[in-house]
Amino acid sequence: MNVGIVGAGVGGLAAAKVLQERGHQVTIFEARDGVGGQVVTFEVGGEKLECFYHHIFTNDTAVVRYIEELGLGDRLQWIESKVAFLRGGKMYPFVTPVDLLRYKPAPLLGRVRLGLAAVWLRRQKDWRKYENVTARAWMERAVGKKAFAAVWGPLLRGKFADQADHVGMTWLWGKVYLRFASRKGATGSREQLGYLQGSFEAYIDRLAQRVRDNGGQINLSCPVEEVVVEEGAVRGIRVNGELREFDQVLMTTPNSITMKIAPSLPEGYSDVLKRVRYQWATCLILSLDRQLSPYYWLNIGDPLPFVACVEHTNFIPAERYGGNHVVYFSNYVPPGHPVLEMDADAVLASYLEGIRAINPAFDPSWVRQKWLFKDPGGQPVITTNYSQQIPEMRTGVSGLYLANTTQVYPEDRGQNYSLLLGEKVAGLMDEDWRAVSAAAGARI
Repeated sequence: MNVGIVGAGVGGLAAAKVLQERGHQVTIFEARDGVGGQVVTFEVGGEKLECFYHHIFTNDTAVVRYIEELGLGDRLQWIESKVAFLRGGKMYPFVTPVDLLRYKPAPLLGRVRLGLAAVWLRRQKDWRKYENVTARAWMERAVGKKAFAAVWGPLLRGKFADQADHVGMTWLWGKVYLRFASRKGATGSREQLGYLQGSFEAYIDRLAQRVRDNGGQINLSCPVEEVVVEEGAVRGIRVNGELREFDQVLMTTPNSITMKIAPSLPEGYSDVLKRVRYQWATCLILSLDRQLSPYYWLNIGDPLPFVACVEHTNFIPAERYGGNHVVYFSNYVPPGHPVLEMDADAVLASYLEGIRAINPAFDPSWVRQKWLFKDPGGQPVITTNYSQQIPEMRTGVSGLYLANTTQVYPEDRGQNYSLLLGEKVAGLMDEDWRAVSAAAGARI
């Protein structure tokens, strides 16, 4: 069959690869000028770097599999992380059990309960038991209100704002479970995170080239105007005013864009898409002439205008980026937030006092360059009983499918699960096509 794919992120590329392996033709349409989706990159000091910080955990086996299959296994590094928590104006190391016991913003008994809760959650494999309770309710019972307010409360508010109290415990279970999976040592005290030299774009570019080598087309800077449906079946994709006909179409777009380009979706299916809310992801990135802090990942527990400070060059040496010290200031905001209307200069001005809470000596003269990146599909808000709200991959229109980050539950968004999702939907599309073809053959 001839398949059209909307979106050249890792999910769309993985789907294209599997469909080609099963004998189908693929054509991809991407609005951006490059492949990778949320793993898009830019250059710092002559080296590629992700616009939204990326690393992988040791159990992100799909990413590792792709990197090795594409001949880049020797460039994958596993590095011990340096993590801290900013609370009450002080940075507390936050990696080992001893670090947790020294975390004074939480009462001593609360610290013990925080550690026991983390150990308990890492051993639980049945996420369904947490479906009908919020993260706040479960954690407050498990660790106490004061300990929750000292750790998980500010992290949930930072990521989900006014939706924080509605986030399901399954989402938080997944975070704890995944994080502990990357820890080594007898006490699980050493966390290892993976990074690909030259950025993760290196394997994504090779994956895209493999799709092209196998006869696929990837059309960049080519936004889709409409997914055309006639008499309950997909007909094709309209781009640049021209209808391109396809037997099947896969959309890998966020729900809001999906509904815009596919106005003929069944009402019931559109209602499911509308129920999922998103937080925008924003990243202000600074290249500095010196180090800002000693940590790679600094969680923010104080009321600052950003939720995390990720100093990439405390993970990968600054020498790879022309001596620039690269720092991400990450924020998740609801639609309509003022930061979405700002440019990099305005955001830096609004973040200055927050940055000085990390390093009081910080001065704008340290900044060599700055960038601001925004993504409307940064983080789906995962509420209680979310499994009952997941959109089906089959949209209700014959031959039209959807695969995006709202469907990776109980896992959270990330390139590992987007790859697996792309493979899964490709298998489903092939299965449906073969069933239709067999039925048609039986009628002849």
